[in-house]
Parts: sequence; structure tokens; C-alpha cells
Amino acid sequence: MALALYRKYRPATFAEVVGQDHVTEPLRVALAAGRINHAYLFSGPRGCGKTSSARIMARSLNCANGPTPDPCGKCDSCIALAPEGSGSVDVVELDAASHGGVDDARELRDRAFYAPAESRYRVFIIDEAHMVTTQGFNALLKIVEEPPEHLIFLFATTEPDKVLQTIRSRTHHYPFRLIPPNAMRALLERNVEAEGVSVEPSVYPLVIRAGGGSARDTQSLLDQLLAGAGADGVAYDRAVALLGVTDRALINDMVDALADDDAAAVFGTVERLADAGHDPRRFASDLLDRLRDLILLRSVPDAGSRGLVNVPDDELSKMTAQADRIGAATLTRYAEVVHNGLLEMRGATSPRLLLELLCARMMLPAAAPDAESEGAVLQRLERLERRAAASGGAPAGGAGAGGAAAASGGGAAGAAAPQPEQPQRVFHRPSRQEQGGQEPQTSAAGQAPAAQQPQTPVPAAQQQPARSPQPAQPAQPAQPAQPAQPTQPAAPAPEPEAAPAAPAASGGVDATGLRGVWPQLLASIRNAPGGRSIEAMLTQAGVRSVDGNLVVLTHKAAPLARRLSDPTNAEKIAAGLREVLGGDWQVRCEHEGVAPQGGAARQQQPRQQAQQQAQAQRPSGQPQQERPPERPQQRHERSEPDIPLPPEPAEDEDMYTEEPSSLGPPPETRQPEDPGRAAHQLLSDHLGARRLD
Repeated sequence: MALALYRKYRPATFAEVVGQDHVTEPLRVALAAGRINHAYLFSGPRGCGKTSSARIMARSLNCANGPTPDPCGKCDSCIALAPEGSGSVDVVELDAASHGGVDDARELRDRAFYAPAESRYRVFIIDEAHMVTTQGFNALLKIVEEPPEHLIFLFATTEPDKVLQTIRSRTHHYPFRLIPPNAMRALLERNVEAEGVSVEPSVYPLVIRAGGGSARDTQSLLDQLLAGAGADGVAYDRAVALLGVTDRALINDMVDALADDDAAAVFGTVERLADAGHDPRRFASDLLDRLRDLILLRSVPDAGSRGLVNVPDDELSKMTAQADRIGAATLTRYAEVVHNGLLEMRGATSPRLLLELLCARMMLPAAAPDAESEGAVLQRLERLERRAAASGGAPAGGAGAGGAAAASGGGAAGAAAPQPEQPQRVFHRPSRQEQGGQEPQTSAAGQAPAAQQPQTPVPAAQQQPARSPQPAQPAQPAQPAQPAQPTQPAAPAPEPEAAPAAPAASGGVDATGLRGVWPQLLASIRNAPGGRSIEAMLTQAGVRSVDGNLVVLTHKAAPLARRLSDPTNAEKIAAGLREVLGGDWQVRCEHEGVAPQGGAARQQQPRQQAQQQAQAQRPSGQPQQERPPERPQQRHERSEPDIPLPPEPAEDEDMYTEEPSSLGPPPETRQPEDPGRAAHQLLSDHLGARRLD
């Protein structure tokens, strides 16, 4: 019976260990200097050389010329501890998976005190050390901490975190790694040359990828291929059939179909895959590996010469052409879709159906669930650029510029990129004559909208440039109404030509756009000093309009609306707008029940006007405090009393804007009584006292 390759070509010295120079070099230096520790911990993935290195360590320690980094291989100890040797009584190798109990640990402790029979050191190699129980580690703790001079422990494990911390702190820890593809290929070629079998160069990448960086697993797969090799050696087709990997012809056909946006070829490849009996999950995994290689070739043109992509030369040239045909953003989205599809295929009852849906998502970025994501938008832009380049013209609608802006601006710029397929719509507002002579509808402020009022054309020489809105002036006292003069009905003036619409706001942002970035605005205000209370108040606020650089907000509660209009709070909101949108902004907040035009100014009349009218109507002989001020005739025309606002909350104080309870506000927050009602009660009490006199 022939030995397996991983046993036949097991390394006998540290110089023969492949891909672990970061471990073997420090050990060789320590052995040459004679700095020997009493306990070592070798950790790393399976099949990367931990147990083999432990045996080499024992051989180097007990060599007749040792301790030495290069055993002589001629003494009795070196011959006994060789890869094919019979072993030594002074070197004990235990498998903790079956000897990890407390009784096994006690037996090992009792045997450890005996001196070596014929060697310099007594070495205990404990494989799969993480399987030792806590009681077993506690039984070994004392002897591992203070062992005899002739005793050395070598622990090997794939999970060092499960080793008891008190044991791990008393060892020298050397972490092993997976073997790189270049070093693995050199190892396989050396073993194949020693076996005298011919292997096609395209077989090595398949074996290395299937081995996953483990030297033992990779050599086991190569041993399987060598065992079934014919007179011509190991061919690519035989390796594909035995390893179960997807034929590269199917992968190339799928990538070419995706590059050409050929849906028939894409789903035809899936049909051929099912007819050949390939596993859809394995095909998706191999396709993801190919997309990874294409992304590297797109980003690093010389990835093949650098060893980043390990494929044959003829395949490398074809993959380079594929990477040039497909854009970087498209390849990235393809890889994300395939990766998510692999997660969905776990435990699926119909993996072929999921594979077809996966292909549909890659082919139709506009109809996929992530159609509004940055990757999907960039893929559509790259598709438009390829079509425009194929037709010999410039990209329609500025697709190239949009793609560059989206690529440099991130997700927000990509999502806001213009779509050339959608034509611009022009809306026409019917004139008064087209509406059949109906009266224009009036707003809540009692004024007709500007678009419905008849306008008189102004000569171009008299037109003034648009100015930024000025802050609202305080309301003037109402003038006595003049009798209406009869006016002649004016003839309908011809409608002026439609002028191009000015941008809705600074930077082209209107009310709808501001609502779209509302979460970012709240986050920016929250991070500002003292912004948590403003953020809490803004959660119940809304955007009424954006006029130039003036933003008008609304709030359901009148006190909170006035607080948001406070200059300090308004400046903090404007600072958040500058951080999110840029530019210079002014902010004003109004009560939600107040009309946007003149209603707010009328409802906010000063109380001094009402008091002056009441004083003018008071008789001359009556004291001022005995006559209450005249109450307004209509309830809705009475001005709102000045309600004292609660103090501003602290930075870490939460702000709640819940609806008031039906039981009414607590005593400390009740609103003061109406001044007119209080004065009326005072006058009634005074008149009653005079009647009694």
C-alpha cells in the first residue's frame, strides 16, 4: 500500500516547511541560541503544518548535535522521529479529542515526572488541545507552570481561544496561517515531479482553489487525481469531473452573456448547467470567484503577473478582455448580487430557481429590489455609456457626466442622477377664460393665488431683477376702512409669455427635496451643541415652503413654533441646513393653523392696540381700573395671550412632544387666565361692593 502524498512528503526539518516562514525562522533562531521554553502553543487552520512542526521541534531538541535547527538525520533519535520512523518512547503524542478528561490529564502528569530513557528531553505533543476539559487543564496547570527541566509541552490546536487562559499565558504562542497559492503550487509541482506523472498546468489552479490553502487537503485532492490518471497524465476535463467544479466554458459563456446583456444566452447557460448535472450552488460560487478575478483585473491591469489572479496564460488574456468590456461598477454589483444569492441558496429546495432569479437581478437593475441603490444606478449609467459608444455617438442625456458625478459623489449623487429615458413634462395652467369665467379660489388669507390673478404685462425695461425675500416687518395698526369706490370692470389683459422658472431654492432645493434630506438634517442638528432639544421639537415639524434661501417650517403646537422661531434656535437649524445642503439659509417656523400669507400677522397683533381702543371708549370720570377692557366681539379674532414658555431643556434631557392628557396639564404648567376675564371679575366685585355701601 502506497503512502498518501501528505504523509510521504511530510517535512522533516523546518527548512522544508512551506508557507510558514513567520514561525519557522524564530524557532530556528531560538534553537540555535539555546533559548528553549518549557511549553509551546501552535495554532492555525487545519492542515497547515502544526503537528508536523511539533514533531520537527521534538526531533531538533533530541538530536545528538542538538538542540539544533537542522537535525542530522543520522542519530538514533533523528531516525526514530523521522516522518516514516518508528517513534521514540521519550516523545509522546496524545489526541485530546479522545484523551481530554481529568483522568487522562492525571495519568499524563504522573508519567511526566520520570526522566527520559534515552533522549535529552521528554516531549509531550498534545494535538487538538482545545478539546481538553477545564478539569483536565486544571490538573495539568501546576506541572505546565513549573515542569521539571527535562519536560517540554507542545500544544497544537485550531481554536486557541478555547485553551484555558492560565495554560495559554504560560506558553510561547506561534500562529500558523493558510498557505499562499504560489507556495502551494511550488509544493504540488515538486511532488508531481517526484511521482513522475504528467499534469496539465490548468489543473493546478483547480486543485489549489479546492484545497482552500490547506497543504494536507490540497495534497489529498492531488493524490486522488494521480490515482485515476491515465497514460497521458491528469487532464483538465478529468480534473473538472472528479473535483466537481464548474467547467470554465460555462463560466465564460455566462460572463460573455452578461457583458452583452443577452438574456437568452444567460438563461440558456443555466439550462446547459442543469443538463450537465452541475450543482447550482457550486456554479454560483465559481461565478463569484470569476467576478473577483475580473474586478482585480479591472482595478490592477498587471494582476496576473503580480500573482493576484492565478490562472493559465490563455485564460488570463480572455479574462482581461472580459474585464475591459464590463464596467467596474457593474462587476461590483454582480458580485454583491451573487454573494447575496449564495446566502439565500443555503437550504433552498429549488436552487436552480434561485439561480435564475439571481441572473434576472443582474440583468435588470431597474426592476431589482435594490433598483434605487448606488450600484444599480451606476450599472444603468455604464450600460447607457456602452450603448452610446457602440452606436458611435455621445451618451444620451449626459450619461457619461452623470456617471462620473455619481461615482465621485457617493450614494446621494448616484441616486439623484438624471434619467435620460424620462422626457421632461411641461404643465399648462388654464387661464381664467379657459376656466369658464369662474372666480379664482381664494386662500386662507383671503387673497387670490398669484397664478390666478389677472396680470398686466410689464415692459422688459421696467422689470426688476428678483431679490431675496426680506424679513417680515412688524404689523402696523389698522387704518379705518374707507368706503369702497365703484370701479369699472377691467378688460381681460392678454396673458404674458411664460418665463423660465427660477430655481426653487439655493442650490436647486425645494420643499420636496428638503423633506427628502430631513433625516440627515435631524442628525446634523443632534450632533451640534444643544441640538437634542431642537431635534425633538423638529420631529413634529414639517416643511411649508422654501422661497429662495428662506425655509418656512410649521408645527402643531404654537409655543413650540415660537420657540423654533427664536433667533438662537433658528440659527442652529440654519447651521444644520448649511452642513447638509450648503449655502446660506434663513429659518422661520409658524403655527400649523395659521395661514401662510397675512393670517399670521393679523393673529399676532399687539395687545397694546386693544388696550388703546378700550381706553378711548372709557368715560372720563370713571377710574381706569374700574372698567374692564372691551372684549372682542368674535372669539376667533381675539389675540392669543402671551403664554410663558418653559425653560430650554438641558443637553442630555429628553424632549417629549406627546399629545396632552385628557385630565389637563399639571398645576405647574397650567396656562394663566385670560386678562379680559380677570379684569371683568375684578370690576364685578367692585360694583357689588358699592351697591352694598
